Amino acid sequence: MRFRHLDLNLLVALDVLLEERSVSRAANRLHLSQSATSGALARLRVYFDDEIMVMVGRTMAPTPLAQTLMEPVRDILVRVQSAIEARPVFNPTTARRQFRIAASDYVTEVALSHAIRRLRQDAPDIQFDISATSDNMAGRLSCGDVDLIISPDSYLIPEQPREILFKDTYSCVAWTGNDSVPGALTFENYLEMTHVTVMMGDKRSGTFEQGFLNRYGAIRKVAAVAPDFSSVASIIVGTDLITTMHTRLAQLYARYMPLRVLPVPIELPPLVEMMQWHPQFEHDPGIAWLRAYLRECASSQNATGEDCCPAANP
Repeated sequence: MRFRHLDLNLLVALDVLLEERSVSRAANRLHLSQSATSGALARLRVYFDDEIMVMVGRTMAPTPLAQTLMEPVRDILVRVQSAIEARPVFNPTTARRQFRIAASDYVTEVALSHAIRRLRQDAPDIQFDISATSDNMAGRLSCGDVDLIISPDSYLIPEQPREILFKDTYSCVAWTGNDSVPGALTFENYLEMTHVTVMMGDKRSGTFEQGFLNRYGAIRKVAAVAPDFSSVASIIVGTDLITTMHTRLAQLYARYMPLRVLPVPIELPPLVEMMQWHPQFEHDPGIAWLRAYLRECASSQNATGEDCCPAANP
């Protein structure tokens, strides 16, 4: 479709190019070949009579004109998405819709996996497209690349709509054959033992417990650093290592693996996982249903420890 001689599909390419600042990364996001994405950039340059993206050293940077286009183009695309997906009512039993969710492996394991299993009964034509959380989650939500972010509050966009999905605590986990772990860990035991920890994202951010240990001036012995929490449980099996992880995840793994779950001997505030969405979709009945459905799943599992999440109606 063209508007004033502009192929409107080029606006999607422009938005992704301006965010990624790389033709190859933009091509991956757009599911196009690199040559097709380069062709889209060439047509944008002709239409706007501007280079749009220029090489600065080894990276691409937007021109001054392109910088002025970033916000209005993104706003246009989000409004279009909101308009075409809007329905006066949302019936999950008959709806055909894909929801794009950014969530950690932890949230996927303890919450989304249960919701997906129930979807096969409650809403068979609903699809979840789950991607890993990243350092650019705010940009992904703003440009409509995801419908919902699930993350602790400190990683969300200020002054954007959000609500609590669930709360969790922390536990220590050790292999059941690890005889060096006492029946109850003291702070001294905790520091004496050797740990597996997690560093996530492009910036390799440290995990929750390290910040609190820093307050005590305490240093742990670390034998391994994993990229996500899903890897940690299998690493410690058959070793004298321990780890600190979310209690829900620890209890889930302990149901299938030879693991002991013990209280953490330091005071850690509870984890609060939040859901955040673009304000443009505040009244989207599909997004409202999704949030209510996930809340119900998380609440039911929290209360029973089982996969029990009946369909929810907002």
